[in-house]
Amino acid sequence: MSTRSVTRDDRRNVAIIAHVDHGKTTLVDAMLHQSGAFQAHQAIADRVMDSGDLEREKGITILAKNTAVVRDDVTINIVDTPGHADFGGEVERALAMVDGALLLVDAAEGPLPQTRFVLRKALDLELPLVLVVNKVDRQDARAADVVDEVFDLLIDLGADDDSIDIPVLYTNAKAGHAGLTPDHLEPDLDPVFDTILSAIPAPEHDPDHPFQALVTMLDASPYLGRLALARVQHGTVTRGQPIAWMRADGSVETVKLAELYLTEALDRVRADQAGPGDLIAVAGLDDVMIGDTLADPKDARALPRLTVDEPSLGMTIGVNKSPLAGREGSKLTARLIENRLRSELVGNVSLRVLPTEEPDAWEVQGRGELQLAVLVETLRREGFELTVGKPQVVLREIDGVTHEPFELLTVDVPEEHVGTVTQLLGTRNGRMVDMQHGSDGWVRIGFHVPARGLIGFRTEFMTQTRGTGILNHVADGYEPWTGDLRTRPNGSLVADRIGSSTTYALLPLQDRGEMFVAPGEELYEGMIIGEHTRGEDLDVNASREKKATNVRSSTAEELVRLAPPRELSLEQALEWIRDDEAVEVTPKHVRLRKVVLDQTTRARAAKRAKWGGAPGAA
Repeated sequence: MSTRSVTRDDRRNVAIIAHVDHGKTTLVDAMLHQSGAFQAHQAIADRVMDSGDLEREKGITILAKNTAVVRDDVTINIVDTPGHADFGGEVERALAMVDGALLLVDAAEGPLPQTRFVLRKALDLELPLVLVVNKVDRQDARAADVVDEVFDLLIDLGADDDSIDIPVLYTNAKAGHAGLTPDHLEPDLDPVFDTILSAIPAPEHDPDHPFQALVTMLDASPYLGRLALARVQHGTVTRGQPIAWMRADGSVETVKLAELYLTEALDRVRADQAGPGDLIAVAGLDDVMIGDTLADPKDARALPRLTVDEPSLGMTIGVNKSPLAGREGSKLTARLIENRLRSELVGNVSLRVLPTEEPDAWEVQGRGELQLAVLVETLRREGFELTVGKPQVVLREIDGVTHEPFELLTVDVPEEHVGTVTQLLGTRNGRMVDMQHGSDGWVRIGFHVPARGLIGFRTEFMTQTRGTGILNHVADGYEPWTGDLRTRPNGSLVADRIGSSTTYALLPLQDRGEMFVAPGEELYEGMIIGEHTRGEDLDVNASREKKATNVRSSTAEELVRLAPPRELSLEQALEWIRDDEAVEVTPKHVRLRKVVLDQTTRARAAKRAKWGGAPGAA
């Protein structure tokens, strides 16, 4: 077997990794514009790589995507990766496609938890790095300190001397400027392109090795069906040739490549041939999965399959069984929901779908609340009606002891809120591990906290810090169970009958708590209409009407005094509910409800619960 290794100098494959909102997609935009990828008068939206509706609405990258630019006759394949910890599986797959990475760090915020996560993954793969300190134009930029913090992080992660000796660039990605010092930026991104060509190695391959490629991502075409996105490791492949398709179960099938595509800017372009280091998209493999190997049928050799971190959070998704079911959605049955969830597994290796005791409900496990909420939001936009349970952490048995996932949480707050935040996390079994005082009156605090303690924490955190606080977290291993938590002190106001909410009924209920519904909304028994001021639940009549009399009266005063309801987004609703509650999700509404709608049955269950609870209750 040959062991020769040569490089393909006309290719570079690089990923851009960073914490969320540090400017990855903005930098890719500028690189595309300055490389001549678009025509002079072509109208291009900002954050062009964030093509999904949810990505543009939330301002985050959810799916890793690749593009290509040409610089000095070298094709640079750029993979834009998500910055949020919940989509870490996308980062892990993207890093398997490249030969190096640009580590982007905000010049003011510095390295944050997700920076640690993506940096650790890059070091594990021994990828060469280039540090890019972005947003140096900010008034609170502290570029020199941020560089020192990144090098300290590299040392903390066990990087060797070669990994620490990395190039450093400074950019203002929004303006498309870059330089070797923060005070002198070039009017273009030439330093970035030049550093990629010099510091990121060209793809290596064995010229005597047969064709071999690893499928790392999946896409779909309305004309060609499933597309497999892969990196060619060795050899060449041509459109229409037979290849060996090597699956996870060890089976090998010879198939014909119907189509072969390469990437140019934002477009996939039909190609006759692709070689080592190319990122290709191929059609003709109907059931291909991430991690499969494509190889020469005369000498088929399987590549190691991709592995990603296991899920740490799960929630139940099932059929909508509320009295209002079927009025808005077009996809209602258990078969349709199960098929859709199974199809999601095809392109998302970090998700798990497991059966439950109920035949029309499934446990979906993922990396975090945002990832699961994005899945549910996608389903509702496709016309599904669902019942979604409270997110629960995934427990593990290690040496006979129950362990739960922990998170490394970093919060940035003004000094006057430090005591409040510390107290909030103390009740959630959080442990302070670091505190840094800034010169601007802000404090950065690090906590080691159970993952279940962060469920519903963001909303309370923003309320207590009056919207000024910033929090970020990333998985930090498993530790023994720390005991029960009570993360929501207030109970629920629950409708006790079917009807429509009225101003007359809601007005006196305002003294009992905060309303989630406005007058005129349809109600049913067991539907949650507000948050109680006390810890226990309260069943109320919110559809009571004022009896007609012969005495004239004006309702204008009541209308003025009725406070507007608190509108919860899907993410906020999932954070807010307790174990015995669920979220009813339809294409037009997000409603809160009790899992058991009947008031009498819930009262009996509450009495039985006083005898004790199982681990996992929040």
